[in-house]
Amino acid sequence: MAKDYIVDEIRRVREAQAAKYGFDVKAILEAARKRQRRSGRKVVSFLPKKKLSA
Repeated sequence: MAKDYIVDEIRRVREAQAAKYGFDVKAILEAARKRQRRSGRKVVSFLPKKKLSA
C-alpha cells in the first residue's frame, strides 16, 4: 500500500492538538470554538428539526 502523506499530516496535527490540551476532549472542543469565534466567519449549525405536533 502506498504511503499517504496527507493522511499522515492530518494524524500528526491531530495528535499535536490533542497533546496540547492534555488529551482532554472538552478542552479541545472549547479551543476549537474559540478559534471559530475569532475567525469572524459564519459558523453553521445543523440542529435537529423540531417535530410538528399532530
